[in-house]
Order: sequence, then C-alpha cells, then structure tokens
Amino acid sequence: MTKSREKKLVYNTFVPFVLQITTVLCGLILPRLIIKTYGSKVNGLVGSVSDFLGIITLLDLGVGSVVQSTLYKPLAENDNDSISRIYVSAKKFFRRIAAIFLAYVIVLLFLYPFIKTDFDFFFTDTLIGAICISSFAQYYFGIVNTLLLKAHQKAYVQGIISIITLVLNTIACVVLIKLGFAIQTVRLTTSLIFLMRPLYLEWYVRKNYNINRKITYTEEPIKQKWNGMAQHAASYVLSGTDTIVLTLFSGYANVSIYGTYNFVITGVKNVLLSMSSGFQSLMGEMLAKKEFKKLESFFSYVEWSLHTGTTLIFGCTGVLIIPFIRVYTRGVTDAEYINTLFAVLITAANAGHCLRLPYNTLILAAGHYKQTQKNYIVAMIMNIVISVGTVAVWGLVGVAIGTLSAMFYQTIWMAWYNSKNIICWDFKKFLKQCGVDLITVLIAVALTFKIPLLYISYGGFAIQAAEVFVCWLVVVIIVNLIFYSQNTLVIAGKIKSKLKK
Repeated sequence: MTKSREKKLVYNTFVPFVLQITTVLCGLILPRLIIKTYGSKVNGLVGSVSDFLGIITLLDLGVGSVVQSTLYKPLAENDNDSISRIYVSAKKFFRRIAAIFLAYVIVLLFLYPFIKTDFDFFFTDTLIGAICISSFAQYYFGIVNTLLLKAHQKAYVQGIISIITLVLNTIACVVLIKLGFAIQTVRLTTSLIFLMRPLYLEWYVRKNYNINRKITYTEEPIKQKWNGMAQHAASYVLSGTDTIVLTLFSGYANVSIYGTYNFVITGVKNVLLSMSSGFQSLMGEMLAKKEFKKLESFFSYVEWSLHTGTTLIFGCTGVLIIPFIRVYTRGVTDAEYINTLFAVLITAANAGHCLRLPYNTLILAAGHYKQTQKNYIVAMIMNIVISVGTVAVWGLVGVAIGTLSAMFYQTIWMAWYNSKNIICWDFKKFLKQCGVDLITVLIAVALTFKIPLLYISYGGFAIQAAEVFVCWLVVVIIVNLIFYSQNTLVIAGKIKSKLKK
C-alpha cells in the first residue's frame, strides 16, 4: 500500500473512531436525562418520530451508494468533467428528495397524532417540526458533498465537523433540560446545531474541488442510478423498522426500551464500523485500477480483522449489556428495562451486521447493485414478515428475531456471492472463519458469564467490564494464534512497533 493510501486509511479510521466514541458518550447522556426528566413515553415518542421521519430515506432509492461507487473511477483518473456531471446529477436528485420530504412532513403532521393518542395534537406536531429541520438540510445541502468526500477517501472531513457539533449539542441540550425547557425546545436546538454540518461541507467542497455546477449532459452520468434500490430499502428495513413495528403493534414504553438497548448496541457497532469506514473507497480505487492481487491481499486482512474485532467487541457486549442497563436505568420505574433474551438476540443481530460488512463492502465497491438486489429483497421481506408476525406474541423478542434471521441469511449469501463473482476467494475460508468465531464465543462465554456486577453503579460496572474484556481478549488471542497465527503475529508486531515509537 502506498504512503498516500495508508495515510488516508489512517485518517479515515481514526477520525470516525473518535466520532463514534463521542456519539456513544454523548448519546448515553441525553436519553437518560430525557427519560428521567420527561419519562419513558416521551423518550419513546422522540425515537418513534425520528424513525418515522427516517422513512423518507427510502426515497433515496439507493442512489447515494451508487453515486459514491460511480465517483471512484473519475476521482482516480482526475476526470473533472465526469466528476462535475455526476455531482450535478446527484444534486438535482437529492433536491427533489428534499421537496418530497417537506410534503411528507406536512402529511405526518396531520396523520401521526392519530396513530397513537398518548399525547395531544399540538405536543406531537411541534416535536415533529423541531426534529425534521436537520433531516431536510441533510438532503438539500449536505448529502452529495458527503458522498464526494467519502469516494475521495476524505470521510474524515465530515467526521471532524460531526464531532464538534455533537459535543456542542450535548452541552446545549443538558443545559436546556436542567433549566426545565420543553422537549420541543431541546430537539429544535439539536436540529439548529446540526445545520452546521451540511453548511460547512458545502463551503469545504466549493473551496477544495473545481466542480462545474453549470455543466450540462445529454446522457445520465450515474449509470446504475436505480439499481441500488433493493440494497437501500433492505438497509433501512434491517436497521430502521423495528421501532415503527413496535409503535404500530406495541407501545411507547417498548419503543423506549428498544431504543435504550439499541442505542447502546448500535453505538458499539458503529465504533467497530468506524474502523472500517475507509475500506470501501480503497477497494473501489483498487477495482477501478484493476489491482486485483492487491485487492485479494487487502480483503483477506479486512475479513479476518472484522470477524476478530466483531467477536471480541460483541462478545463482551453480550455479557455486559444487562449489567449496563441495570446501572443506566437505575431509578427508572415507569417501565421494565431488563429483558435478557431480547438483549442476547439484539446483540447477535448487530454482530451479524458487522460480520457481513467485508462482503457487503466489496459488493458496493464493485458496483454490483443489479446482480445482488434479490438477496436484499429477500432479507427485507424476512425481517418485516417475521417481526410483524411475532411482535404481538413476543414483543421486543419478536422484532429481534426478525432482524437476526435476515442478518444471518445475508451474511452467508454475500460471502458466497463474493467468492464466485468478484474476488477469487474460497468459500471454505469463510466457513473456517465462522467456525473460529464460534469456538471463541463458546469458550469466552463459559469463562465470563458468571462474573458478577458487585455494585449497581458505573464504578462497579467498570470493574466488571474490565474483567470481562481481559478474559475475552486472552481467549481471542489464544484461539487466533492457533488458527490464524500469521495474522495475529503481524498485528502484534505493529502494536509493538507503535509502542516503541
């Protein structure tokens, strides 16, 4: 790997990692304050409204991923005209989405208060209005600039401004909540602070890229514009419909419980994903330049590191999630937050999302949207049908089963597809890797699931977490020294070298 590529990969790994750590820490502060100040039902309403507004991302139709993939080649070749045509075409598309979003919000203002009647019309509508502002700005100003920077391996630029706005938002919201302001004022403040992100990215792109915004074209520059629909819809369904299903078929208390677990686990997941955020653009560049040998070597590293990292991080999460929820919801009595089976299933589902990442990343980098859309459609249907069919009987557990089933199917299918169609990769290597993951989990769970939470406090949890993490780390190292000794020794050597410096 060249020094330039390595430098960008480091930036695109470190900054998103810091961003996700910041997101988790800030996110742990606000939901608890909201629950304690306004109650679980209001927290559930905030989560429900946010996810209903998130439905509009379906109108993206997967074009965002296709735009990013389409930009790899012209960016690698410094083809400014092609970059400009793709940019202008994408801008036109997303401004139409912004207009549709406004129409959708108006409809939601009239209809949503009738879906659930726990709160009055005015209370619900003012909350919707406060939350929607940053979503509109994202589509009108920011999304195309974000895609351009990601494709050019400069995702760290967006990451830095996101870190700044997250910290500012947390400070402002804590002050407002402590001073007794309404939840609508708190969420409006969040939206206004987050407006800084798209406005800054617009300024950055105008300053650093020679985009011809008046360029014309006779042929659509985004060739597979509509072929990312299945991937995009499936991505939304797998991550965004559980709350909607619970809103329609359960209640706001369950939405709040789900949101509390999901935020913690999603935060853990995003920390892991952040460390791989530069992989797709780098793979895309290698494919554009036909560097297949380098790609195969790099993919081998990505697959092993993500499987190993997922096993370690989510293994610890599965053991520690219930103790953490006990500490986090201490003093909250308006809903029962302890649900062990749901905790295990939702942790496994999110681990599955991370295990499928190397295979999904390669599909997106290669631009194989049309060829793989059936897989995404099947996963989407599985999740919806199973979740809706089981939520009435099993509640939170039902929606977790739906998500886990879809993730399990997708991971296996994607690994098989990549081995046959994109990269010369023996499918048995995937099966071996999954076997090693399973052995690691069984041994480590047996050693750590009885480590007690001595005190229901953050200090007591920190002690338990340290003990669990050390045990899991030792098991992961020993198992990988047996089955993947070369990779393990290479990583150990890099860590040793860094420490010496």
